[in-house]
Amino acid sequence: MTENDQGNVPSRQRKRFPGISSRAYEHPADRSALVALRKLSGFDTAFKALSALLPERSLRLLYLSDSVRVSDAQFSHLNDMLRDACYILDLDKVPPMYVTQDPKPNAMCIGLDEPIIVVTTGLVELLDEEEMRAVVGHEVGHALSGHAVYRTVLLFLTNLALKIAWIPLGTVAITAIVTALREWFRKSELSADRAGLLVGQDVRASMRGLMKIAGGNHLHEMNVDAFLAQADEYEKAGDLRDSVLKILNVLPRSHPFTTVRAAELKKWSEHRDFQRIMDGHYPKRSEDKDTSVTDSFRESAGHYAETVRTSKDPLIKLVGDIAGGAGDLAGDFGGRLRNRFGGGQGGQKKDGGAAGDGKGDGGGAGKRTDDGTGDGQSEG
Repeated sequence: MTENDQGNVPSRQRKRFPGISSRAYEHPADRSALVALRKLSGFDTAFKALSALLPERSLRLLYLSDSVRVSDAQFSHLNDMLRDACYILDLDKVPPMYVTQDPKPNAMCIGLDEPIIVVTTGLVELLDEEEMRAVVGHEVGHALSGHAVYRTVLLFLTNLALKIAWIPLGTVAITAIVTALREWFRKSELSADRAGLLVGQDVRASMRGLMKIAGGNHLHEMNVDAFLAQADEYEKAGDLRDSVLKILNVLPRSHPFTTVRAAELKKWSEHRDFQRIMDGHYPKRSEDKDTSVTDSFRESAGHYAETVRTSKDPLIKLVGDIAGGAGDLAGDFGGRLRNRFGGGQGGQKKDGGAAGDGKGDGGGAGKRTDDGTGDGQSEG
């Protein structure tokens, strides 16, 4: 079969993931939030009913009237990529896609009733075919996860809350909400990067795309390994002052820094979870309703704990050391209490046993202790 005969089949064979659940590629923090929202009965239906209050219709009309809709007749190569991405991730309905005139490289997935994907001319002109394929997969991943719905809803709630910011302490509460939302947004971008990799199935192309977004169309002047080294240097650089500055820099952003995204994606591409998906072992959409919210939050908490444990950032390392020291202190204090009270009682019973028949009670008391002193008492 020639390439022309293949029609919309990609130029090289890629694996497809029938029935794949978005949980397969979602970042743990993103997944826990989404699982909780999906468990709220009627959540989507109720807020979709509020779509008349949102500017969604206006946005659709704006893109329809002032942008180019991707189709077989317009930007056909993007249309092929879009249908291919939906085929690989098994998304039933192909979302409409628009190209809008904007020199800044960008893409987004928005909408309540149905997601729409928008890419800028700056992005289309910047990326090659394989890099663009990863971006299209990124946006289809947003659509499959339902990020378009939940992002729109949560932004609506945020805007609504801003109108009541005159309430005492309202500003503090709103700041906390916005900060939490942006943290989730950043994690959802990491999820979508993973979806883009599942669609493109070319980690180097994904790396190149992120590198170009950071440094422009000068690929001959850039190097993927050196770019990833920047991420490592960024994470461990400086002292506590730099750590605070990094936090302040990232707080207003909806996306993680580009080098950080590249490093996170590279790490995931080398993880056994990615390989299991590529081997055909992944959670299915049919199982989503049975997903445990508790398990999802536990996994998210475990991820953050692991991040603190392995981080090279000075501030996070300090937090980890303090937490570890507090845990050691609590364990030491608990051990002292057990020795003081549990051990003392055991000794009294042992003495009593010795005074009685010289066996049984003393050994029993020794075995009942659980802090490592029992064997010693029993042997004594």
